[in-house]
Amino acid sequence: MEANLRWVLLAAVAPVAWGANYYVTKAALPPGDPLYGGAIRAVPAGLLLLGLRRRLPRGAWWWRSAVLGVLNAGGFFALVYLAAQRLPTSTAATVMAASPLVMALIAWPLVGERPRGAHLSGAGVGVGGVCLMLWGGSGGADPLGVAASAGAMLLSSLGYVLAKRWGAGADVLASTCWQLLAGGLLLLPFAAVFEGAPPALGGRALLGFGYVAVVATALAFTAWFAALGRLPAATVGLVGLLNPVTGVLLGTAVAHEPLTARQLAGLPLVLAGVLLGRPAPPEPGRPRAGSPWRPLGRLRDLRGVRGAPPRVAPPRVK
Repeated sequence: MEANLRWVLLAAVAPVAWGANYYVTKAALPPGDPLYGGAIRAVPAGLLLLGLRRRLPRGAWWWRSAVLGVLNAGGFFALVYLAAQRLPTSTAATVMAASPLVMALIAWPLVGERPRGAHLSGAGVGVGGVCLMLWGGSGGADPLGVAASAGAMLLSSLGYVLAKRWGAGADVLASTCWQLLAGGLLLLPFAAVFEGAPPALGGRALLGFGYVAVVATALAFTAWFAALGRLPAATVGLVGLLNPVTGVLLGTAVAHEPLTARQLAGLPLVLAGVLLGRPAPPEPGRPRAGSPWRPLGRLRDLRGVRGAPPRVAPPRVK
């Protein structure tokens, strides 16, 4: 359980960084140009990780990196940038709250992780708390911004589960690096066609992009994918509920967005949902989630199993 707790805490780095990312995007980055915004976020982060782990993709990882790059980086970053510009910080983060339930449902057919009752209960409690926080705010919900945030949630939920399915045995730094580079580079030609010249970046915008690229992308995604490899997808998805909590608290403390009684009531429900979704202790004889289980190898160690080498008694010492 202590090992699981460490992985849960590592996973929590990502949603906290992403929750702060909404405020940074709205306050420090240039308005408009979501395609350039996504590319400027992804490419430097990918290059940073490439400097730490210089390794090319192999075999199927060339096309997998492209697919995951669109889902987890390119499309996701552009939609998040658009949502952050059009919605209050708390609302933009809160719309992502359905991600735990979506991830749990997608993980069932794709990676064979049937959601436990605790996962579904945690998702229900957490989403209920987030709905209180969303509906309790006073800021208007721009339809395009809400649609962009919902689209980002759907893309990333699918991308995270596919990353878990394909990531067994893969190097986390290398796979994350090439996802970011693929997603960011795929955005650049579309940005040039639809948005024209890149936006001018002043000192404030450069500092903002520094946080977005290094903390909210390179660090956060490495921690997120590492935890996905060791914990059930439904558990990691529930940890993601810390994203709207961070967005609401930061929007109130820094952006001076009002915090209502309904939002305060929703916060403990979100935290309760995260606690309900903690991974169950592994069954005796099975390793922790995310590591390979080889029952045949265990059977061959048992005495009397066909094909197992006979045990030789040690020689007696006279």
